[in-house]
Amino acid sequence: MSKELADSWRAHRMHLVGLAFRMLGDIGEAEDVVQEAFTRLSRADGIDDERAWLTVVTGRLCLDQLRSARARHESPWDLDDFPSAAPVSRDPEPDPADRVTLDQEVQFALLVVLQRLDPAERVAFVLHDVFALPFETIAGTLGRPAGTCRQLARRARHKIADAGREPKLVAAPQHRAVTERFIAACAGGDVEALVAVLHPEAWGRVEFAAPAGMDPIVTRGPSAMIDNLLRYYGPAVTLIPHPASDAPAVLAFVDRRLFAELTLTLADDRIIRIDSTVTL
Repeated sequence: MSKELADSWRAHRMHLVGLAFRMLGDIGEAEDVVQEAFTRLSRADGIDDERAWLTVVTGRLCLDQLRSARARHESPWDLDDFPSAAPVSRDPEPDPADRVTLDQEVQFALLVVLQRLDPAERVAFVLHDVFALPFETIAGTLGRPAGTCRQLARRARHKIADAGREPKLVAAPQHRAVTERFIAACAGGDVEALVAVLHPEAWGRVEFAAPAGMDPIVTRGPSAMIDNLLRYYGPAVTLIPHPASDAPAVLAFVDRRLFAELTLTLADDRIIRIDSTVTL
């Protein structure tokens, strides 16, 4: 891998995986799609805006994947895989033991919302309402006029609203911005960026869903927190914005397995507290 491609990988991968995960609902498929997008980038020349180009390519690859699954009468998930069929918990302080099923809960929340949409509606909704891309860019992804893409996103919103009980998928802009800065800083191993995003009085608490009996760990001060963040959530870990949370939150994957959820508490547009729930 060339230095230029490696720099692009570090700069854009997390953003693209988060985008693909929201469309596909499967972290393995999302990472495969992003890998293919970067493979195509390595063969392309004369790209002025790499993130925009990669976003369009990733969206097209997700659309192809969704259409292929639809043609085979498949979905990204099977309802039988979710015996509890329960929405994501809204308890502000859930029992850590309940987090053992976090992976299934997150995927089920996405299933409930996104399976109501056809592939083009899903792509238009995620790209515009979640990632704030203009319809002119989405038109390049879907191969349809911008006006048609606008109608697809509107139709998706109506279907989601009609369902009535779905978790909120669109975070407040300020929450999204801080979450993305945090993810980019961890992904790049960037100490200065973490210092900038953490409040001077920041602290963190880690709870363990399993094994039972492990005491929570509390870390105080940005310096100690940064050491732990880069040790446990650095470049080797895939971090994406939580797709089914009203609050700023991040999901952490290792080897395509969800192992932690991080909830971020903000003060003055900086992170003052991080609550992590880890499944060992």
